[in-house]
Amino acid sequence: MLTRDQFQPLYDQGPDAVYVLLVAMQQQIDALTARVAELEARLSKDSHNSSKPPSSDPPGPKPVSLRQKTGKPSGGQKGHPGTTLSFVETPDQVLWHRPEVCTGCGHSLTHTQEAEVERRQVFDLPPLCLFVTEHRAACCVCPLCQTKNQATFPQTVSHPVQYGAGVLSLGVYLMHYQLLPYARTRQLFLDLFGHAPSEGTLATALSTGHTTLAAVEEAIKAGVTKAGVVHLDETSLRLQKRLFWLHVSSTPHLTFYAPHQKRGREALNEIGLLPHLRGTRVHDAWPAYLSYSGRFALCNAHLLRELIGLYEQTKQSWTQRLLTLLLTLKHAKEKAQTRGQRALPAALLKRFVGVYDQIVARALKQNPPPEPTKRVGRPKNSEARNLLERLHKHPQAVLCFALDFGVPFDNNLAERDLRMVKVRQKVSGCFRSEDGLKQFCRIRGYLSTLRKQGQPILAALQSVFAGNPVYPNVYA
Repeated sequence: MLTRDQFQPLYDQGPDAVYVLLVAMQQQIDALTARVAELEARLSKDSHNSSKPPSSDPPGPKPVSLRQKTGKPSGGQKGHPGTTLSFVETPDQVLWHRPEVCTGCGHSLTHTQEAEVERRQVFDLPPLCLFVTEHRAACCVCPLCQTKNQATFPQTVSHPVQYGAGVLSLGVYLMHYQLLPYARTRQLFLDLFGHAPSEGTLATALSTGHTTLAAVEEAIKAGVTKAGVVHLDETSLRLQKRLFWLHVSSTPHLTFYAPHQKRGREALNEIGLLPHLRGTRVHDAWPAYLSYSGRFALCNAHLLRELIGLYEQTKQSWTQRLLTLLLTLKHAKEKAQTRGQRALPAALLKRFVGVYDQIVARALKQNPPPEPTKRVGRPKNSEARNLLERLHKHPQAVLCFALDFGVPFDNNLAERDLRMVKVRQKVSGCFRSEDGLKQFCRIRGYLSTLRKQGQPILAALQSVFAGNPVYPNVYA
């Protein structure tokens, strides 16, 4: 702010000098106003109107969910499969409880035959302890030539005293599926069994699992490449003080993780999966994904949050009309699927597509491109204009879920596969080494794939340490 003494010389120079000053002040005001608006918009974003995770929401009332109420009461619905315990015909142990004397006259009932028996069963854990197996390799001397013949131990028995596949597989399961750190994993072993493998033993188990599963990971990668629909996403990770990126490629039956120092096209090319995908790619319009040819579908969960955020900032009504259109089309698809239909009627689709094009065309006129300036470079579009240009350029990708019933409405599958990786980072703060990060990705991808296919995880891990890992169905 100029003082009067500072302003007076400018005033004395005439109207031109005052005009130049006012223009400079107005430009500064406009820049500061735009900056304040940008910061306010950033502060107003949470999980309901942006891609920020729910864990980042500030304290207070939770954002309104986009899920529509079904009208059904909470809890289990009629007809759902129950999980109530049922009697088994051959219990592991039977304990008899007999009355000793008659409550009426006091007569002894020791040798009295039972008139009837009431049964009750208790499902409980047996006493937990480590089961020790001793291997003995005999040496026999041939009676004819006196040659000593030493028996060999199994390949998995390589030390005088060691932990077996059951302990090692449980350790890997706890660390890379239940996301426990080394210290808590050892503490759990101590509490349950009175013994705990050392951190070095656990680290060796993770390294062994990583090496043994190399061929399995390649098979999973090949299966994802041939899948009809593949979900893609990425998230940041901390490797000590460095920023890394974890890329995931998912199907309903397969999970493939790949860590890389970079996020964009260079990383995707080095990973070597996306350039060879045959099916439809589902993602969130990250430019690196859009740079590849082939069919793709955009995540409409992201789009709905963007529309909500724009409406809260600008109050432009087209955002609400487009949001309603997408949710109506989603409901129409779900209703058709419950009826056993494989596609929406062509006339209905044509009508929806026409309304979509009309909404986007009108909104583009409402949000024209910025006026050219004397500055070097392209003028910056508004957030609304950027979104509308994407909607205008990729209508087939936005509406792909309705045009092809095999394509989902959102990219939630990939986001769910990344969620537990973020939890792992929150538990431990960061990964300590690149080898540790690669071990986690390979083993976690294997376990996630098995879980999706309903295979027993602990039994599969034991097969890994037996040297013959169970392979998932990579053609599912």
